[in-house]
Amino acid sequence: MNDHVAGLRIKYLRKKKGLSLQQVADRIGRSIGFVSQIERGLSRPSIEDIGAIAQLLEVDYLSFFTSEQELPKHPVLVKRRERSALDYRGGIKDQLLSPDISGKFHMLLTEIAPGSRSSDDLMTDAGEQGGLVLDGELELTINGETLHLVEGDSFHFTSSTPHSYVNKGQIPTKIVWVFALR
Repeated sequence: MNDHVAGLRIKYLRKKKGLSLQQVADRIGRSIGFVSQIERGLSRPSIEDIGAIAQLLEVDYLSFFTSEQELPKHPVLVKRRERSALDYRGGIKDQLLSPDISGKFHMLLTEIAPGSRSSDDLMTDAGEQGGLVLDGELELTINGETLHLVEGDSFHFTSSTPHSYVNKGQIPTKIVWVFALR
């Protein structure tokens, strides 16, 4: 999926809720121009921006990944070339590894460029999450404790626990990330 498709989904959901660009901008702390550029696929939102927009529109951020027309051809298999993706501002890219987003959990392949971070603030979500570092290194902060993970290390925590992550390494970090709903 490209940024234009995600932007169109955001625009559709915003209009469905009867919200103006200005209302969305005010509620997520961004300019009206920035929100307009996201909707037109001209700007990439950060993970924080996508989270704030999803919360405002009362949808899971995963809904910005896949539409009915983009579902993989097989109900249990996702070929590499069929993966839906979101590129965030700040050097983070997620690829959906699950065939769709209707199940109890979702798998993502996340690539984090050197120096990139999830957000300036700690995040909280619903459910649980865990992952396996495939390449590179990750500094993961969970509830005030900072953990240093390298290739082969894995993690698991309740998503409602305040958390953030950063790649302080010199190469891109790749992680298989699993998000489970409660």
